[in-house]
Amino acid sequence: MAAGGSSPSIVEYFGGEDGYRCGYCKNETGNLSHGMWAHSMTVQDYQDLIDRGWRRSGKYIYKPIMNQTCCPQYTIRCQALCFQTSKSHKKVLKKMLKFISKGDVSKVASEEEPMDSHTEDVVACDFAYKSESHVSQSELTPLRVDHTEGVENEDKDTGETKEEVNVQKVELGSLPTCADKDTPVPGEPSRSAKIVHAPPKPGKGADLSKPPCRKAKDIRKERKLQKLLQNQMCTFEGSPLEAGNEVFLLQNSKSKTNQPKTIEDFVFVSLPDDAPHKLEVRLVPVSFEDPQFKSSFNQSATLFAKYQMAIHKDTPSDCGENEFTRFLCDSPLEAENAPNGPECGYGSFHQQYWLDGKIIAVGVIDILPYCVSSVYLYYDPDYSFLSLGVYSALREIAFTRQLHEKAPDLCFYYMGFYIHSCPKMRYKLMKVVLRNWAE
Repeated sequence: MAAGGSSPSIVEYFGGEDGYRCGYCKNETGNLSHGMWAHSMTVQDYQDLIDRGWRRSGKYIYKPIMNQTCCPQYTIRCQALCFQTSKSHKKVLKKMLKFISKGDVSKVASEEEPMDSHTEDVVACDFAYKSESHVSQSELTPLRVDHTEGVENEDKDTGETKEEVNVQKVELGSLPTCADKDTPVPGEPSRSAKIVHAPPKPGKGADLSKPPCRKAKDIRKERKLQKLLQNQMCTFEGSPLEAGNEVFLLQNSKSKTNQPKTIEDFVFVSLPDDAPHKLEVRLVPVSFEDPQFKSSFNQSATLFAKYQMAIHKDTPSDCGENEFTRFLCDSPLEAENAPNGPECGYGSFHQQYWLDGKIIAVGVIDILPYCVSSVYLYYDPDYSFLSLGVYSALREIAFTRQLHEKAPDLCFYYMGFYIHSCPKMRYKLMKVVLRNWAE
């Protein structure tokens, strides 16, 4: 059914009786799905379809027959407004920020797979995972955790830990050592054993007359609070603060220091004027009538071919301009502009990542009344060290939040299908999924 004031959706149903080759387990006849060719479709109709497990590849829209197909494909989505960055997400964001602002290049090559469509393989907070009963905790554990990336911690906890360790070393160094007295002598019982079983001697142990040891982190927080109090006292012209004001300052300082950073804090940070690189993200409608899309088509198609041949080992004939157009440029969605919708409108778009004047990645997305749906991502393999798969997903989540400010109903981020039996898809669980799953 078409939305009010727009043309109706026109589809041609193909059925789902015959099985065909599965791109995941390579079963020749195991993939069964309902399918239809969409000549045109409203964004509201497609929104209703993907909420019920359908997805599109070009103009072909399909839904796996879950109780018959060899590899069940589950719809997952992210509640973008509730999304919180994890430590691994911050590493990716910081890596990109350091590369742009300082030119730092990570020496550890990225092993993450990009977000793909159903043809190969198809990331986020509170996914609507339709069936989690078959997923064990051991399978959700990351296969590999990279500890070699030199990324600075947000709150410099490592530095604080080192200071605490140094304090402990100084305290231990001030104690007298008795290694020579405890050295065992042949023929005599070990004195260390006697000390363990002997009752404590008077005067030994903690000195209750002295204050307990404190962490360096707590000491620094207290000094910071004292400075805040002193500055506040100056504003009151030397008048003493009340106890309530002190408590308020303490709570306020704690709330600011303990507040986690968001994606926006990393993405929209101001860069120095002499930054060696410049990254620009452009949203381009998928239409040959649009001048930006038309002018960047050749560069985008060349990048797609380079990506497919390097990552998926396609032949040049499999990723030419015709295949690129059919797969990622042809869309059945009719562009719409609603009064309460986003300024860019609804429809299909290419989100182009321009680095120093050239495209290094393109995220194909659909903007629908209630969500941003990720269709595909392709990028320059020469920049795989930037973890562009995860980075683009985080940028798309932040983009969904931006659209929500204008369109309040738009608050979800769809990541396509998840196939638990496909090892190439487990990066989605490891890299972008958060703690809680919701229906």
